[in-house]
Amino acid sequence: MDLETLRQFFHLSPFMRDLGVEPTAVSVGRVTAVLPMQDRFRQHSGHAHAGVQTTLADHCMGSAAQTQVADGFWVLTADLKVSLLRPADGDRLVCEAWVIKPGRTLSFTEAEVWAERGPEGASQRTLVLKASATMAVVARDRA
Repeated sequence: MDLETLRQFFHLSPFMRDLGVEPTAVSVGRVTAVLPMQDRFRQHSGHAHAGVQTTLADHCMGSAAQTQVADGFWVLTADLKVSLLRPADGDRLVCEAWVIKPGRTLSFTEAEVWAERGPEGASQRTLVLKASATMAVVARDRA
């Protein structure tokens, strides 16, 4: 899967389009995406909402798994574990996700979400979330 195909895959989800998540890198079993922070993504104390961070991690892990399944199949989240490490403050959230064990029926994935502050390329990065997920591989006509 190349970056343009990954962008098209992300944009199949109306929710991802609405959030403004943009994939920035892809290789077999690995995906990186960026979510520019908006006020509507913040919770009551001003930090990025846990649901927004979790959504970003979940979709990136699924996308990483999708790079390793055969045509005609989708991946769907079967199990999701999230650890919120510290409040997420920054200009953007960056998620790096990877497959730790691909499989014919289940794929195991992990992700990290980083809060970045400052100009891209010269920003401060803080690890704010670690996640793992089991992705079920299902035929598209059964998804």
